[in-house]
Amino acid sequence: MTDSPVTLITGGGSGIGAAVARRLLDAGQRVAVTGRGEERLRGFAKELGEPEGLVTVPGNAAEYDDVRSAVDTVLTAFGRLDTVVANAGFATHDSVAEGDPAGWTEMVLTNVLGPALLIRASIDALKETRGRIVLVGSVAGFVPTPGNLYGATKWAVTGLAENARREVTEWGVGVTLVAPGRVETPFWDSYGSLPLGHLLTADQIAESIVWAMRQPAGVDVNTVVVRPVGQPN
Repeated sequence: MTDSPVTLITGGGSGIGAAVARRLLDAGQRVAVTGRGEERLRGFAKELGEPEGLVTVPGNAAEYDDVRSAVDTVLTAFGRLDTVVANAGFATHDSVAEGDPAGWTEMVLTNVLGPALLIRASIDALKETRGRIVLVGSVAGFVPTPGNLYGATKWAVTGLAENARREVTEWGVGVTLVAPGRVETPFWDSYGSLPLGHLLTADQIAESIVWAMRQPAGVDVNTVVVRPVGQPN
């Protein structure tokens, strides 16, 4: 295991991030997951049997000191970093015309600033391994939705992925944007119910993320949009 690849996942204690972590651990890789809920992270590690290849790091994805500390923890624990997955994010599920601005600042910082901070904190380590940056975006970052500020944050992530790729590709680092459609995850908890229609599972999106990570050396898959069949937008 000492030579196995290492991945750092923000927002990795539940949903898509947790599903990616499980797949990588099952494949013999080493994984670090971050999240603001220390109790949730402990529960996730306990659920998996506290494998030696898993490190949990409490912290806020929108605070650079926390992100930098997470990267340092990974390098101390495992000695390398091959992939980062910027998965932390949430939606306020309201609109710019009728919503409550109280929750918007945190959403914008987590969804937009968070991935940028992860890139900045990890890029030196990724240069060493010629690794990969994975940004979890959304179909909402390609298809405008009336009044949807969350969608605007994901449009920013779509742009960040290409902007970052153009800078880091010369160092041998790949960038992949994975943009899911509707997925059955805790993302919908604050909404009050799941949306109507067929939903993807977190495991199905995790399969797409891990597929992109496993591309041969020199291959850079840049954009993967994944919808459930039947989602029109």
